[in-house]
Amino acid sequence: MGKDVIIACDFPTADKMFGFLRPFEGRNPYLKIGMELYYAEGAPIVRELKKRGFRIFLDLKLHDIPNTVASAMKVLAGLGVDIINVHAAGGRKMMAAAKEAVSTAEKPPVLIGVTQLTSTSEEMLHSELLIEKSMEDTVISYAKNAKAAGLGGVVCSPLEAGLIHKACGNEFLTVTPGIRFAENDKGDQTRVTTPAMAKQLGSDYIVVGRSITGAADPLKAYERCVNDFC
Repeated sequence: MGKDVIIACDFPTADKMFGFLRPFEGRNPYLKIGMELYYAEGAPIVRELKKRGFRIFLDLKLHDIPNTVASAMKVLAGLGVDIINVHAAGGRKMMAAAKEAVSTAEKPPVLIGVTQLTSTSEEMLHSELLIEKSMEDTVISYAKNAKAAGLGGVVCSPLEAGLIHKACGNEFLTVTPGIRFAENDKGDQTRVTTPAMAKQLGSDYIVVGRSITGAADPLKAYERCVNDFC
């Protein structure tokens, strides 16, 4: 897998998403389908996108007891998505159960674990989540647990991508949201970088939402991301 830009399709309906994708005809960019769109449209939207030739990162962040996650993952892995995820905070046993479940699919997706959300600050980590370790130490520990459970990579801030590669190897994927152009507002995220900086820091995939979906010319913004990152 080479470096690529994944567009976060955080839309309320399929019509909104397909309207957004119209200028991309013939390009078939990598797409992230998250909770908002999946909960609104369900599995059919994923099947339709795969039918049209899109690569899909299904970002539902499963986090439950091992048996529940495994049962759900068998269903989701059968949709033919390319990347799928769980919360690494669920622990090694849960992640291993998810890994075993996705392995039963005809074409198993790459399973990755979410370390810490890019909206989580160092202060929040300590005062609200009561985690005493630093953000870097926490994220690296979660990544090591994910690798030990058989996962292929993690979701992390681009700020931690290089550290994770150092701890878990260059083949261990880092999928990094929290990407903004320098002139864009950070919104509700705290640990963010530009596409060019994410490349320097070692991200394998960048997930870009509002800097593309909210742009006056989304295709031009996407091409800018690709030029800066890939």
